[in-house]
Amino acid sequence: MKVLIGCETSGMMRRAFDRLGHDVWSCDLLPADDGSNRHIICDVRDLLNDGWDLLAVMHPPCTRLCNSGVRWLSEPPTKLNETYPAAEREAYQVMDRDQRLEFMWQELDKGAALFSDCWNAPIERVAIENPVMHRHAKERIRNYQPPAQTVQPWWFGDEAFKGTSFFLRELPKLIPTNRLMPPKAGTDEHKAWSKIHRAPPGVDRWKIRSETFPGIADAAALQWGGHAVEQMRTAA
Repeated sequence: MKVLIGCETSGMMRRAFDRLGHDVWSCDLLPADDGSNRHIICDVRDLLNDGWDLLAVMHPPCTRLCNSGVRWLSEPPTKLNETYPAAEREAYQVMDRDQRLEFMWQELDKGAALFSDCWNAPIERVAIENPVMHRHAKERIRNYQPPAQTVQPWWFGDEAFKGTSFFLRELPKLIPTNRLMPPKAGTDEHKAWSKIHRAPPGVDRWKIRSETFPGIADAAALQWGGHAVEQMRTAA
């Protein structure tokens, strides 16, 4: 099966599909962390028409789409975070409030356009990972459908909390493979499991918060890949 993993630099999902023998490629505007020669540096939209059997978009820019960031559309932040290039952060600093507000809405339009293009890609099976969206984002996405499910890493054997929503088209919901018992709130173990939410500000915070956990990647490759292969066999 020919698989495209969009908006991924870690290679976690790519390697999971690769271990099962699929022809899988990842892409992002940044290089792959693992230096793989099966990673393409580009906008995922440049590859959507290349005959893929399955598209999994793991970390599309979601800062302006997610419900937690809707407040910035009415009162813009005083500065941009480290995910923006230095020059863009510097330009933002000299903007007045109205200019910053316009910038936030423009960023929302860009994020919604990327999500829309991936969701409506000419690919039979699509999975997109994204947080819960606010209404302004939903209104801008073509053929918007609610996420099919929200999973946790500890459902798949990884000791961590991170609600991960998947928007699915022609793919089944992931079935938990190794549910763990979460530690009690307030304990050191619970704090360790909460490392994603407790990540301190810094240049790598976005990378930490967008991490794909191995258990989820393995389950996706096995279950989505198996589902797709079975469909292809039946149709042959």
